[in-house]
Amino acid sequence: MEGLPTTTKGDKRWRSKNLQTSKPSLLMAFFSCIAWLYVAGRLWQDAENRTLLANLLKKNMEQRPKVLTVEDKLMVLGCKDLEKRIVEAEMDLTLAKSQGYLKNQLRQSESFSEKKLLAVIGVYTGFGSYLKRQTSRGSWMPRGDALKKLEERGVVVRFVIGRSANRGDSLDRHIDEENHRTKDFFILEGHEEAQEELPKKVKFFFSTAVQNWDAEFYVKVNDNIDIDLEGLIGLLEHRRGQDSAYVGCMKSGEVVSEEGKDWYEPDWWKFGDEKSYFQHASGSLFILSKNLAQYINVNSASLKTYAYDDTSVGSWMMGVKATYIDDNRLCCGSIRQDKVCSLA
Repeated sequence: MEGLPTTTKGDKRWRSKNLQTSKPSLLMAFFSCIAWLYVAGRLWQDAENRTLLANLLKKNMEQRPKVLTVEDKLMVLGCKDLEKRIVEAEMDLTLAKSQGYLKNQLRQSESFSEKKLLAVIGVYTGFGSYLKRQTSRGSWMPRGDALKKLEERGVVVRFVIGRSANRGDSLDRHIDEENHRTKDFFILEGHEEAQEELPKKVKFFFSTAVQNWDAEFYVKVNDNIDIDLEGLIGLLEHRRGQDSAYVGCMKSGEVVSEEGKDWYEPDWWKFGDEKSYFQHASGSLFILSKNLAQYINVNSASLKTYAYDDTSVGSWMMGVKATYIDDNRLCCGSIRQDKVCSLA
């Protein structure tokens, strides 16, 4: 039959091959379409989320004040309760400081009994003051067994000194050797002994002494001073039980503002136009009652020191309810017959 189309063997092979190669292409196209739909859906969802967030932020910004107060910031940060606790703690600390001590601040030294002492007398000395110490030991300051008997009466006397800037050098070794023989030193381990550090030494002395000895009074005296020890003990006995006592030879005076002159005060500008010191006890010898020494111990980190130890202590006493007692018997440079101290 002439009109019917015929299919050759070669045509069949070509169609079969074409059908086999088109199947992977269809699958790839299908998966590409699915992936495109997924990506388009995610992009549309993200766009919707961004629009929603933008609207919420815009609405929130319209409702919030442009300038936040401290109260608003604390509320946002959730610190209201913390702020309250901080204020309460600061009030408790202020109360403790006003009373001159913190709970359990003091520790009893093993070197003395449970009985409260009358006084701790600290004699300021230095590395080059061996002859002055020997003079004191030979005049008014007891030695050996006499020193122990004095402590039994309630009075402790010690030479007060810090450590060398080069710890463990010959200066430190000589002091340790001398102390081993005499046992009459109070060594301030945390203090560097130097002329320019004397105002800080007074803080170390009172702070450390009040931690080591429980006494009615704490006395600072220079090593160039002779003392009528029995007269001083009588003076202290008379004032036993008196709190907030700041006793000494009270004075004031001009603040030296010219560098290079004797008694130069680097912080002279803080004393006003008149450049006059406030009332304070002379540094040769002065006395603090226990609660004032405790006050120095508790607040030592924040107490400002000036060029000299006596003016530094005077500035600290201005900030508390100290009772100023001007006792002429403690004016060591005077010619009064009833004084308890004199220049050596």
